[in-house]
Amino acid sequence: MEKQRLNRNDSGIVDIIKLIETLRGENGCPWDKKQTPKTMSVYLIEELYELVDAIESQKPDDVCEELGDVLFLLLFIVQLFQEMGYFDIKDVTRLNMEKMIRRHPHVFGSQKVSGVDDVKEQWHKIKKEEKNHIPKSSVLDSVPSSLPALIRAYRISERAGRAGFDWEDISGVIEKVKEEWAEFNCELALQNKAEKNQTPKNQESLALEFGDILFTLTNVARFANIHPETALKDSVKKFEKRFKLMEKKISDNGRDIQSVSRNELDMLWEEAKKKADF
Repeated sequence: MEKQRLNRNDSGIVDIIKLIETLRGENGCPWDKKQTPKTMSVYLIEELYELVDAIESQKPDDVCEELGDVLFLLLFIVQLFQEMGYFDIKDVTRLNMEKMIRRHPHVFGSQKVSGVDDVKEQWHKIKKEEKNHIPKSSVLDSVPSSLPALIRAYRISERAGRAGFDWEDISGVIEKVKEEWAEFNCELALQNKAEKNQTPKNQESLALEFGDILFTLTNVARFANIHPETALKDSVKKFEKRFKLMEKKISDNGRDIQSVSRNELDMLWEEAKKKADF
C-alpha cells in the first residue's frame, strides 16, 4: 500500500513537470516562456501566504488546491534551473533527502535525544559541522534579510538568545518592555513639544523607539513559546470579525459608520465582542 501511494505521487510530479515543459516549449505560453527564477519567486511568496491562510481556515479542499499551486511554482523554478544546466528535480530531492537523514541521527542512526529541545540543539550543531556549510561572520547571518519584519525579529532574537545573549527569564523581558515604552513616551513628548514650538519633528527617532517596543515584545513572545506572527494574525482576525459585526449592525439600521458618534461606536463594539465567537 505504501509503495503504491508513493508511485501515484511520483506520477503526479512527473505530470506537472511535463506540463511545465509544454508551457515552456516551442508552442507553449509566451508568459511562461518569459519567466525567470526571480520573477517566479515573487509568485511563490504570494502563494505561500495563500497556503498559510488555507491551513488556518482548516478547509482541506482549499489546502489541497494551494499546495498544488506552491508545488507547481517550485517545480517551475526547478525547470528553469534545469534549462540553464545547473540541476534537475532528482538533484534537488537527492540533496534534500541526504540532508534530512544526516540531520536526524536519532531516527536514522544511534543518536539518543530526550526531547524537542535536544533535537533543535542537535540540528543546529549538525548544520555547523556540515561540509557545505558556509562560515558566517555572525550567528545572525543565517536569517534572510527578505523575511517579513516580525518573523525576522523573532528569528534574530532566537539566534542571539542561542548564542547566550538573552534574559534570564520572561520577567526580565517584560521589564525591558516597560523601559522601551517609557522611552517611546519620552520621545513622543519631545515631538509634541517640537510641534507646539513649530520646530521640525524627528519622526525617525520616534519610529525607532516604537520599533524597539515591537522588537522587545517579540522576545516576550519567544519566552512565552508564542510565535508573534501567528499571534498578531489571530488578533487582526479577531478585530476584523468584531468590526464587521459592528458595521453590519449599523448598516442594518440604514446608517453609515462615519455618521455614528464615538460613544455609540464604543457601545456597538462591546456588543460585537459579546456576539463574536471568541
